[in-house]
Amino acid sequence: MARQRNVSRNAEIRSSGGPKPPESNRVRVADKPSGRTGASKRSAATPSGLILVATPIGNAADITLRALSVLAGADVVACEDTRVTGKLLAMHGVSASLTPYHEHNAAKVRPQLIGRLKNGESVALVSDAGTPLVSDPGYRLVRACLDEGIPVTAVPGASAVLTALQLSGLPSDRFLFAGFLPVKTAARRRVLAELALVPATLVFLESPRRLDGALTDMAGVLGDRPAAVARELTKLFEEVRRAPLAELARHYAEAGPPKGEVAVVVAPPLAAAETPDAAVDRLLREALATTSLRDAVDAVAATTGRPRRQVYARALAVTAGA
Repeated sequence: MARQRNVSRNAEIRSSGGPKPPESNRVRVADKPSGRTGASKRSAATPSGLILVATPIGNAADITLRALSVLAGADVVACEDTRVTGKLLAMHGVSASLTPYHEHNAAKVRPQLIGRLKNGESVALVSDAGTPLVSDPGYRLVRACLDEGIPVTAVPGASAVLTALQLSGLPSDRFLFAGFLPVKTAARRRVLAELALVPATLVFLESPRRLDGALTDMAGVLGDRPAAVARELTKLFEEVRRAPLAELARHYAEAGPPKGEVAVVVAPPLAAAETPDAAVDRLLREALATTSLRDAVDAVAATTGRPRRQVYARALAVTAGA
């Protein structure tokens, strides 16, 4: 699956005292369709069709009983990396037929999976860690199933996005998951400018190597908002650092890249009564870079809650001084 990067994507999945697999357990890797009709091993917990199954983001015990039942009963488990999924299933004593499905083979494998599904089989789709389709293009398989009238359901579970949001201490009633920001600074700042006016908490995934640069750009474009950096979520060395964006940027510039993949949670724009003139001017400059004066004024007035006439007056001042 392309770009599946939930927070512990390439980290080794660690068991936390979960059940050990029996000596006879074997995980089977299916390179070719089995040709079965799918009725032989499926239980009531594993219906025919495509089933999106969430897996742990770090702690192997964070998998639901339903997920284990579905994975054991599916005719085939389509996974990003058969080694990662195979290790997780072995930890829980589950035997399953695995087939790789990722960005490099999706165009070839997707029609094969659709064929099996149309034949009445059950296919469970998992990512290396977390909830399928979050920051990966597994939606193409879902879309293909829907187009063919194939049932699609989901087994919910762990999510790095929601876990980071929960632990951030920031408003959670309205949030936007923005995925990974672009690697290059100019492109990254353009995307951040588009998000600056969104009246919601923002959640990003980020590479440790680019964290200090991303935080610096966030502080420069979004303003020095409260934020949180969460890493190693659900694992032994889980850490959540909460501070304004500029302070977080300084910390990671001095400390160096942290271990493990990272989620960054950023507070929404300041409320009207808390929005200083300088912040309004910054929002106006960012909006004016991509929209007309009228649209920029409307957007900033809606975001800050300030009267439109006040925002319009500041917009005239900003454009006069540009």
